[in-house]
Amino acid sequence: MEPRKITLPLTEADLHSLKAGDRVLLSGIVYTARDAAHKRMVEQEREGIVFPIDFAGQVIYYVGPTPSRPGEVIGSAGPTTSGRMDLYTPRLLEKGLKGMIGKGHRNQEVKDALVKHKAVYFGAVGGAAALISRSIKSAEVIAYEDLGTEAIRKLTIEDFPVFVINDIHGGDIYQEGVAKYKS
Repeated sequence: MEPRKITLPLTEADLHSLKAGDRVLLSGIVYTARDAAHKRMVEQEREGIVFPIDFAGQVIYYVGPTPSRPGEVIGSAGPTTSGRMDLYTPRLLEKGLKGMIGKGHRNQEVKDALVKHKAVYFGAVGGAAALISRSIKSAEVIAYEDLGTEAIRKLTIEDFPVFVINDIHGGDIYQEGVAKYKS
């Protein structure tokens, strides 16, 4: 089956139709943020400082891209292990975040929050960072430039390959895969 093409931001119809295991090609705007940016955003919010982006309907890609070479938009841009953001994810979902891209399992609190706030977790293939970066058409630092590779960037992506790991219905491709293997 061919991957489904989705133009961001995610719509309610997109969110309801996506199922764990679906292959998807995303196009549109995503924001990057890793551990240090997540920590700073949540700490600043506690101090009354507004998040640097409006998360309503947005997708975050957990990536710390390498510097770009001359003539390139971005360097290698493979996914970061998502579990490192689990502490902060429920708060961002409360603020309207609708999707995340990364690699690896999420904890139960995050999976429950995905169902509650109707959001999805996409997986990108680790080890294919150079290939993934070809889907990134523009990159602009928009916050926390002092964090270097962990600064928040606005990326324009085209046919960015992902698969749905966790959907809004409680589906989990990792759990489903283990269950199939055991049966």
